[in-house]
Amino acid sequence: MDMNEPREADRPPVVLQVLPSLVTGGVERGTIEITQAVAEAEGVALVASSGGPMVNFVRRAGGRHFTLPLQAKDPITIWRNAARLEALIRAENVTLVHARSRAPAWSAWLACQRTGAHFVTTYHGVYGEDLPFKRRYNAIMAKGEIVIAASHYVARVVRRQHKIDPARIRVIPRGIDPMVFNPDTVSADRIARMAQTMRVPDGMFTVVIPGRLSAWKGQAVLLQAIARLPWNEVCCVLVGSDQGRTKYTKELEKISESLGIGDRVRIIGQVDDMPAALMLSDVVVHASTEAEAFGRVVIEAQAMRRPVIASDLGGPSETVEHGVTGWLTGPGDVASLARALEEALSMDAEARMALGQRARGSVLNGYTLRAMRDATLDVYEAVLTGQVARDGEVVAA
Repeated sequence: MDMNEPREADRPPVVLQVLPSLVTGGVERGTIEITQAVAEAEGVALVASSGGPMVNFVRRAGGRHFTLPLQAKDPITIWRNAARLEALIRAENVTLVHARSRAPAWSAWLACQRTGAHFVTTYHGVYGEDLPFKRRYNAIMAKGEIVIAASHYVARVVRRQHKIDPARIRVIPRGIDPMVFNPDTVSADRIARMAQTMRVPDGMFTVVIPGRLSAWKGQAVLLQAIARLPWNEVCCVLVGSDQGRTKYTKELEKISESLGIGDRVRIIGQVDDMPAALMLSDVVVHASTEAEAFGRVVIEAQAMRRPVIASDLGGPSETVEHGVTGWLTGPGDVASLARALEEALSMDAEARMALGQRARGSVLNGYTLRAMRDATLDVYEAVLTGQVARDGEVVAA
C-alpha cells in the first residue's frame, strides 16, 4: 500500500482499529502489528478499545489509543459507543475503520454509516449460532466492504453462513516474524532459563502443547496419548494460562495422576519466551477438538523447525502438510495422536532435520508477518482508492 499517494486534500489516511480490549491474544497482537504497519507506511494509526496491558504496545508501534467501553455487548452501550466512535471519527478525520470483534463492529458500522468512513472487518474466528439471534449478531462481521478471513476455512464459513459475494472476501493468514521465530538466533542462555521454567529432567523427550488451558484445546487428549506411549521417558509440558479458570487446571492434574503420568507432566502457565520454549520441544502438539480459525502456534513451531502434530480441522489443516511438514490427526482421536507421537519421537536426527527444514520453508513461503501486513495494507488501499465499491462490488481502480 502506498500511503503517500495523494488523496482527500493530500492528507495521509487515518486508520482506526476497534476491538473489545487490549489484554492478550491473537486479535490483540494482530492489532498491534497492523498499527505498526500503518505507522511505518506514514499513515495515522489509531486504536480504540476498553484498554489493558497492551495499550503501551500501541504507542510503541507508533499508534494512539482511545479508551472506550467497547467490551460491552448490551444494545444500549453499543448504541452509545456508536456515538462515541462517530465523534472520534469526525475529530480525527478517520478515513477507514477496521473492526475486529462483533460488539465494537456494530458500533463502528453505525458510526461509519453516519460519517461516510470506510468499513473493513476481520473474521478472526468462527462464531456459534446456537441461539436464534446469534446469526443476526454475527452478521456484522460480514458487512465490511472487504471481509478479511484468517484462513480458507474461515472464508468458507463466511460464504456459507452469510451468503456474501466471494469477491468481497480476502484470505489473509496470520504471520510470524521469521527473525523472532528463528532457531538460529535463540541463545544458549535463553534456552537454559526456559529449561529451569519447564523443569524437564535430563534425558527425557519433551512434548509441548502451547495454548490457553481450555477443554477444547485438547490438553486432556494429549495426556491420554502420552500415557499410551511405549516409553516412560517422555515429559509433557502444558504452556499457557488458565486465565483464572483453576478448575480445569486441577482437572488436568487429576487426569495426569489417574493415568500414572503425574510426575511427567508440567503445567507451567504462560511464558515470556515462546521461541526458547519451542527450542526445548522434541514435538509440539496442537490437539484442539474444535476448529480453530488459524492456529498461530502451529506456524510458530514450524518456523522453529520443530516436528508438529496438529488436529486435522480448521486452519491447521492448511498449514501442515501431512507427512511432509508435520502430522495431522483426527480431533480428539487419542490413538491417532499416540501413533503420530511415537513416529515423531522415533525419527533419527537426519529425518528430523529434513522435516524441520521443510516446515520452516513452508512458513517463510506463505505465513510471515510481512506478508500479512502487506496484504492488509493492500485491502486498505483497495477500499480507499475505490477498487471495491461500497456495496462490495469490485470495480476498476
